[in-house]
Amino acid sequence: MDTSAVSSARADELDARDPLRSFRDRFVGADDPSVAAYLDGNSLGRPTASLAGAYQRFVTEEWGGRLIRGWDESWFELPLTLGDRIGAATLGAAPGQTAIADSTTVSLYKLLRTALAARPDRHEIVIDRANFPTDRFVVQGVAAETGARIRWIEPTGTTGDADAGTALAGTEPTGVTVDDVRAVIGPDTAVVLLSQVGFRSGWLADVPAITALAHEHGALVLWDLCHSVGSVPIELDAWGVDLATGCTYKYLNGGPGSPSFLYVRQELIDGLRQPIQGWMGDGDPFAMAGDYVPATGIRRFLSGTPAITAMLGLREMVGLIEEAGIDAIRAKSVQLTSYAIALYDERLASLGVTLSSPREEARRGSHITIDHPSFKAITAALWSRGVIPDFRPPTGIRLGMSPLSTSFAEVETTIEVIRAALVGGGGRQ
Repeated sequence: MDTSAVSSARADELDARDPLRSFRDRFVGADDPSVAAYLDGNSLGRPTASLAGAYQRFVTEEWGGRLIRGWDESWFELPLTLGDRIGAATLGAAPGQTAIADSTTVSLYKLLRTALAARPDRHEIVIDRANFPTDRFVVQGVAAETGARIRWIEPTGTTGDADAGTALAGTEPTGVTVDDVRAVIGPDTAVVLLSQVGFRSGWLADVPAITALAHEHGALVLWDLCHSVGSVPIELDAWGVDLATGCTYKYLNGGPGSPSFLYVRQELIDGLRQPIQGWMGDGDPFAMAGDYVPATGIRRFLSGTPAITAMLGLREMVGLIEEAGIDAIRAKSVQLTSYAIALYDERLASLGVTLSSPREEARRGSHITIDHPSFKAITAALWSRGVIPDFRPPTGIRLGMSPLSTSFAEVETTIEVIRAALVGGGGRQ
C-alpha cells in the first residue's frame, strides 16, 4: 500500500473536519503556490490578511489625519489597552497587569533586575542550561552587574547546554521538571527564570507546580512565554505567577521585531521599581518635572516612547484569537503535533531520525523537533522547494505549527519531503 497516499487522504480529511479551517484564509500567503508548507510560524507568524487595510487606515486616518492628537486620543494608552486584551485572550490575566513594552531581551532584563531588587537579602538566580540563549545571556549579564550567583539546572533527560536540550540517546525527551527545580532552589534563591515551552524540544513545563515550589522557598518566579503565548492556554493569575514576558511575533503574529509584553502580578506592582527609568513610566510624564516618580500601576514598567506602528499587526491577530478562543486553538495545536509525530513514526523513525520532543500531549507545546545528522543540508534543500521548517543546532529540524494558519496538509507535505530527501540522499554531506 502507498503510505503517502493514505497519509495524504488523512490530511485532507483532518483539514475538512477542522473547525478552525476558515481562519487559514485570513492570513497573507496561505494560498501562495510557491510556499508548499510553512512550519516556521513559531519563529515568525504569517501576517493577517486584514493588516494591509489596518496600516492604510492608520496612515491616512490616525497618523495622517489626527497627527500629534493621536497620542491623546489612543496611542498613549495603547500599550495598556492592548496589553489588557492580550492578558484576557491568552494569559489568564485580569486588567491592569499586562503592558506592551520593549524587546523581549529588555523586558527580561527589567523584570530580572526588578526581582533581584525585591529580594535584597538573596543573591541567587535559578535558570536551566537548555533555555533560549537570550535568557541565559541576560542572566549572565545581570549576575556580572550585581554579583548574583547563577544556579544552573541540567534538564532531566537532555544533554544540556552543549546541544541546546537535545535528548539523550535512549531517553524520553523532557525538560525542566519540579524535581529539577527542587534540586537547586534554596534559601538564597531570589528568582527562578524558566520558559513555559522549551524553544527546541517543545517541552511544556508545569508552571503552577514550579511557581508554587518557588513561593514555598520565598523566591519570585519569572516565566518566559515566547514559545507558548497564543498556542497554549495560560492562567497567570490563577497560578500565582509573579512576573512574565514574551515576544509577539510568533503565535501572536505581530511581525518582525514587534514588541514584547510584560506581566506583573497585581499585588506586587506598586511595591516594585524597575531599573530603566524613562519618561513613559513616570507618574506625570508631560509635566517634564525634575525627579522621576514612578507611575502607579503597570505603566511604571514602561520606559521610552512605545512603538505604536509595531503594535498594529499584533492588534489584528489578537482579534482573531479572541474570535477563535484559546481552548479551540490549543485543541488544534495538539492535533497538529500529534499528527506530525504519527507521520514521524510512519515515515522517518526507520531512517535514523530521532524524535526530540515529548510524546505526551500534556507536556508538549505547538512545535516538535526531530534530529538527524543530515538535517542542516536538508533544511536548505527544503527551503529551496518552498517547504519551510526551522533548523536548530546541532542536527534538528523544528516543525512549528501555528494553529490558526497551519493545515494538516502542510504537515504531511513537510514530513514527506524530508523522507524523500533522506531516501534519495539529497541531504547527505
